[in-house]
Amino acid sequence: MQYLKIKDEILLQIEAGSLLTSGQKLTSERKLAESFNTTRVTLREALSLLESEGKVYRENRRGWFISPAPLRYDPTNTTNFHNLALSQQRIPKTELISASMVPADKHIAQLLQIAPQTEVIRIHRVRYLDERPVVLVTNYVLPDRLPNLLSHDLSASLTDIYQQHYDILYQQTHYRIRSSSLVADTATALRATSGCAAMYIERVNYDQHGQLLDCDLEYWRHDAVMIEAQATRQKYTPE
Repeated sequence: MQYLKIKDEILLQIEAGSLLTSGQKLTSERKLAESFNTTRVTLREALSLLESEGKVYRENRRGWFISPAPLRYDPTNTTNFHNLALSQQRIPKTELISASMVPADKHIAQLLQIAPQTEVIRIHRVRYLDERPVVLVTNYVLPDRLPNLLSHDLSASLTDIYQQHYDILYQQTHYRIRSSSLVADTATALRATSGCAAMYIERVNYDQHGQLLDCDLEYWRHDAVMIEAQATRQKYTPE
């Protein structure tokens, strides 16, 4: 099929470095289609396959871009986003969208082990790598555990705020990870087209005393993150 051949040719050019470098914008769909002597419909099929493989990404009304290397994310590591990005020679930034008290819906109430409609602190933020928005994070915090949290600069690391102002450390985290998609406000915040593939990470966090502290819901552009962890098999001891 023609779109598969085009996809393979574009991939070869990306890997060879002849089709611009990571993060740079591809030429328009019209020009790309002309260069491959094909239709824009066929070209989009090829680009969509490359997008699903994390080789390119699309920004709403801006076009197609070559995907940078993904951020390596170890769920067992409590390093905050800023330090994690810096350790991989990336430039991080966090933008606060909103922070307020809201009633917990059924799902959040279940995660935080509280009654539905109980008021919690909701912190809505977008995180960037090298000026590209890659993850939309919403934290839900138990206000009794962190009084006056809303008075702090919430574009900073919550991990650091908890430690410096409340003497609270993240000690244990329960994770759920699944595939998802970006729609509506989630897509808009990440400059993505609606329906774009995403990785959804849900975390429930406990402090150094084993007490439940908060939870967060993360929607990542799927090409921007790679889950990576190391496990050690316990020695088998025959009974």
